[in-house]
Amino acid sequence: QVQLVESGGGLVQAGGSLRLSCAASGIAVGIYTMGWYRQAPGKQRELVAGITRGGSTNYGDSVKGRFTISRDNAKNTVYLQMNSLKPEDTAIYYCNGYQPTNPGNYWGQGTQVTVSS
Repeated sequence: QVQLVESGGGLVQAGGSLRLSCAASGIAVGIYTMGWYRQAPGKQRELVAGITRGGSTNYGDSVKGRFTISRDNAKNTVYLQMNSLKPEDTAIYYCNGYQPTNPGNYWGQGTQVTVSS
């Protein structure tokens, strides 16, 4: 019943921008902690950005100042605005929703982001 669907990935040149979307159904993004994670080949899955129910945000060190997470509760969608993209940002990006009191921990299928040099 819960589904997270990422979109917006693709190929972009270094220095460019891309906006990822995570459309949620079965949960309300406004009451979950929502996050973006990424995984590159041969590397661990890492936190990119997160946003709590109260609106607090946090970012991985490698993306601070370049990426911004936001949500639109009316659209039940979470976004990741990515600016000044670098080749090392190349990865599969996953959307996550978490609520310990439900409990709930859900993942999308991922969307590929490739940044060329």
